[in-house]
Amino acid sequence: MAEIITLKRNNDFRRLYAKGKSFASPVLVTYVMKNRCGYVRIGITTSKKIGKAVLRNRSRRIIREAFRNIMEDVRGSYDLVFVARGKTPYVKSGDILRAMKKELKEAGVLM
Repeated sequence: MAEIITLKRNNDFRRLYAKGKSFASPVLVTYVMKNRCGYVRIGITTSKKIGKAVLRNRSRRIIREAFRNIMEDVRGSYDLVFVARGKTPYVKSGDILRAMKKELKEAGVLM
């Protein structure tokens, strides 16, 4: 299984927030933008509105696992940022996966 390449620099996140296209659901917001790297990079954001560190870490874990399940279906080279919402730490990863598939299909990223 291929490893997930992550976005780490603040200006990459800012660029996606400013110029990327956003898709929202009650549990997840996805920002999508084409890149020139030749591969998919993802970033995950959880704010303090989500809760304490345990809930923020759970949110990141279930988002990462949901993306790992559909990683092979993503075509092209994109930068993706997933933003956790208030409900995210309280739902199962299957619900996150369903929302993620819907948003990425709407964005034209999934095969």
